[in-house]
This record gives sequence, structure tokens and C-alpha cells, in this order.
Amino acid sequence: MIRIRCMQLALASLLSMGLAGAEAAEPQVNIYNWYDFIAPDAMKNFQTQTGIRSTFDVFDNADVMQGKLMAGRSNYDVVVASGDVMPNLIKAGVLKDLDRTQLPNWSHLDPEILAKVQRNDPGNRYAVPYLWGTTGLGYDVEKVKALLGEHAPVGSWDLIFKEENIAKLSQCGVATLDAPGDIIPIALHYLGLPYNSQNPEDYRKAEALLLKVRPYIRYFDSSRFISDLANGNVCVVLGWAGGVMDARKASEAAGNGRQIEYSIPREGAPLWVESLVLLNDAPHPEQGLAFINYMLDPQVIARSSNYLSYANANKDATQLVEEKIRRNPGVYPSKEVLDTLFTLETMPLKVERIRTRMWSKIKSGS
Repeated sequence: MIRIRCMQLALASLLSMGLAGAEAAEPQVNIYNWYDFIAPDAMKNFQTQTGIRSTFDVFDNADVMQGKLMAGRSNYDVVVASGDVMPNLIKAGVLKDLDRTQLPNWSHLDPEILAKVQRNDPGNRYAVPYLWGTTGLGYDVEKVKALLGEHAPVGSWDLIFKEENIAKLSQCGVATLDAPGDIIPIALHYLGLPYNSQNPEDYRKAEALLLKVRPYIRYFDSSRFISDLANGNVCVVLGWAGGVMDARKASEAAGNGRQIEYSIPREGAPLWVESLVLLNDAPHPEQGLAFINYMLDPQVIARSSNYLSYANANKDATQLVEEKIRRNPGVYPSKEVLDTLFTLETMPLKVERIRTRMWSKIKSGS
């Protein structure tokens, strides 16, 4: 009897090991993405289509993401990385060269966006452009008109960088991103200086401009402005296009009658591109490439654009994006406007130190 029981236990153990082995062999992919930066059904649909299950972790700060990747052994396969951190990741050997034979959907990518991201990824070796947008001006049409008149310069950085304008607008509230990597290059570019300058004197001029308008800025925050613009607590924001579109959607859902608009200033503005990258130490590189190729499907990426109101880098997906989004020049700008946009870059450490000190001084107003 004891012998039979031992045999039963041994058989059960073997079955358990077999099931565990089968489970371990089940294909999977580990994704690391910005919070809420993909259509809600994307991962479920991916598993249905490919049989590959996924784990999905999120971050809300690019520095946190970069720090985790630089440390190595993150256990992620595919990460959504901002263009201005790409050079650091490439230099550190964090990223794997993309095997385009495993990416048949690469042909759907927009050549103009591919050209833009080459500034941070020469030859498009490591990054697959995913969603992109601009940093510009969001505003409440009626409130701005009431303070600055019918011809308010809503299509120019003059709206907030000319003291006579922002002083009046401070009555209804002006907010800006807490994003020195966007705002300092904007100030440099507005002054006619290189947005990627390495000259300390240029930064002193940009600092003077920002300190001049600082007393009229209510706060620096990269997410709060969305609800405040929607409900009327502020009337002008220097913000990301997607955030302003979110404010518009929230205002429309609330039925409060506010007309929220977004403009890309004619002087030029930052173009940011979030890209899918495959890590060099990816535990499941084959499945990682399968996920990237899936996201390059026009039908798939269009659903994320429709959910987030961001442009995507897929030329064959444009007609699948909701008309109100694809016809919005703040989301899908014309080629003429696209040519005025500049791509943010990683700066040398000595310049980053200047920008860090400068931003601390601007935020404190002293």
C-alpha cells in the first residue's frame, strides 16, 4: 500500500512538473509604457491574435524609466522611450538593433517622422516611432478674447512671453508644464537662439525672459492643467497637445460650454516622439518584436490614436483615425507646420546642470 502511495505521489509530481514546464514555455512579452498610453483593449487583442500573453508595467516619469533601464536586468522586453533619452540608452548599450525582417509592418511608417527621429536615433536602428505630438498653447477661447480682444496672438509664443499679454491673462490663470526639457528650448528658440545651445550666455538670456513672465504664472504642473483648463480654473496653458485635447474632451463631457483650443505657435515648437524599443537583455526578444510589429498594424495603432487623441507615426493609419482628430491641425499639422518643429535632444552634462539650476530659480521666482 505504501509503495502504491509513493508511486501515486511520484506520478503527481511528474504531472505537476510537466504542467509547470508547459506554463513556463507559454510565450510571453513584458512591456513598460507610460501610464494610460495605449488603447485599453490592445494587450487583450494582441494575445488573442498571437497567443502571446503579456505583463504590462507603467511609469509616469521618464527619469524613472531611464534609471531602471540603465541599471540593467529590468526583465522588460519592449519599452516606450522618449526621443531625448534615446542617445543615452544607445550609448549605454541598453538597446538591441531592430531586425526589420521580423517587422513586416515597418513599411507603414511615415518617412517624415522617421527622418525627424534620426536626430536621436541615427539610421533608425533602435526605435520604432509610436505616438507623437507637440508642445504648444492650450487656451479657453472666450476668456482669452475677453482679456486680449478678437486679435489675441493665440498662434504665437507672444501670448505668454510678452509681458503685456501674460499680465492680463493672469487674471484668468496661466499654467505651464513642469518640464524644463521642453520649456527652456522653447524660450531659446523664441529668442532666436539655438534651442539646443551649449552656450551659457544663451541660457542667461532665456532665464531672463522666463523670470520676467514668472510672476504671472500660477503654477508649474504637467497634469493638473488638464482638469483646470477644462473647468475654467486657468485659461491658458503651455502644455502638451494630448493634454489639451484631454481638457477639451473633459469640457465637452461636462457640457460646460467652454471652447478649448490648441495651437502650435508659428515661431516653431518642440516635436516629441515616443518610440518602441527592444532591450538588449530582453528575456523574450522574439515576442518583443512580435509586439512591436503588432503595434505597427494600421488598424491597431489607429485605435490608440482614437483613444488618446495623439497622432501616430503610421502613414497608412491616418484615414482610420477619427475625423475630428486627424483634421485637427494641432494634432496632425500640415507639412508646412511640421517643417517648423524641432526635436528635443539630450544635452551634455554641463548643460544639464545649467538647465537644472536655471529651472529651480525660475520655479521659485528668485
